[in-house]
Amino acid sequence: MPMQKVKNTGIAHPGLKPPEKPCNDKKCPWHGDTRVRGLVLEGRVIKAKMQNTAVVEREYNIWIRKFKRYERRRSRIHAHIPPCIDVKEGDIVLIGETRPLAKSVAFVVLGVIKKAS
Repeated sequence: MPMQKVKNTGIAHPGLKPPEKPCNDKKCPWHGDTRVRGLVLEGRVIKAKMQNTAVVEREYNIWIRKFKRYERRRSRIHAHIPPCIDVKEGDIVLIGETRPLAKSVAFVVLGVIKKAS
C-alpha cells in the first residue's frame, strides 16, 4: 500500500507528530482540506461518545484582583476527531481552531500528546 501524503499544518509543538494511519476525511487537517488557524489549545478528552467528535476540557486560572487570589476555571470545547488519530477518554490532546465544521464544532484534534494511563 503506498504511503499517503501528509500536509504540513504549520503547528510547531514538541509532542505533535503527523499520524501514520492514512484517512480520506475531508475535515482532517493532515489529509483533508481543513486549515488550522487561530487558537491552538491543550486539553483532556472528557467524552468521546459522539460520532467523530470529542468533548475536550481545559482548565485555566484567572486572577481575581479584589481577593488577590487565583480562581480555577474550565471550559469544554467540541472538537472533530479525524479517523487517522486514535483518541480515548482521558487522553491529553492538542486541538486547533478551524472554520465551523458543524453547529457546535469549530476545533479539530491535531494529535495525542499523552495517552490515558
